Amino acid sequence: MNWIETRKIIIIVVGAILNAIAMNFFLIPANVYASGFTGVAQLLSSILNGAVSTGILLFILNVPIAIFAWKRVGKLFTLYSLLSVVITTVSMEVIPVISVSKDILLNAVFGGVIAAVGVGITLKWGASTGGMDIIAMYLSKAKDRPVGTYFFSLNAVIIITAGFLFGWEKALYTLVTLYASTRVIDAIHTRHEKLTAMIITNKQDEMKKAIHNKLVRGITMIPARGAFSNEHREMLMIVVSRYELFDLQRTIQEVDPNAFTNIVNTADVYGVFRRD
Repeated sequence: MNWIETRKIIIIVVGAILNAIAMNFFLIPANVYASGFTGVAQLLSSILNGAVSTGILLFILNVPIAIFAWKRVGKLFTLYSLLSVVITTVSMEVIPVISVSKDILLNAVFGGVIAAVGVGITLKWGASTGGMDIIAMYLSKAKDRPVGTYFFSLNAVIIITAGFLFGWEKALYTLVTLYASTRVIDAIHTRHEKLTAMIITNKQDEMKKAIHNKLVRGITMIPARGAFSNEHREMLMIVVSRYELFDLQRTIQEVDPNAFTNIVNTADVYGVFRRD
């Protein structure tokens, strides 16, 4: 196992423990519901009067989603996601349920933020915390939209159910948790963001070959001329996702450290563009 895979596993474990801490220290004591299948597991546990713990129900709910992910998303992704679910379940069973604050709003906000950090870093490293994360990731990849948008949409049922069963005040605090989670997840998980790189170099052929070897992206060659030197060059224009920016920067540095590169945010991309 190489160092990158080891770091990924460490991130998954940390993310799962953060989820468990958010649940047992903030959300469960305040009866505020988390996002995704964790919130569904909370609701079911409340309906069953705690006969089955939230952690165990979370694991059971993830079984059919794991089968779906195995077939449609990827086997390695599913294995990492199952690892996250198992660590979360075990952590929620081991970590005691402690009320850190009696203020329900603080519990809602901090519980949502801490859980979202756990989800966000896990998604960023190519895994998920299971359940709703897998569905949201699948839709985000298919539609090329922020993953947090799908989290918020898919969690509407949790808010409505919490309102009907336990009062609309709990539902409103759940809404606060979901909003905080959505914002934090989108701030961390930025795969949907696109960037346009404009590269001016004297080694355009070597640069083009190196980028194509590293990234599966099209490059547009644009004639350019320096206003001061009057020297003719070719500018390479390429659109990448934010996650590919590191590889692009490293490739440019290796081929031509003196290349002038301008990176700008791209509002949207139309036409042929690889989304995954």
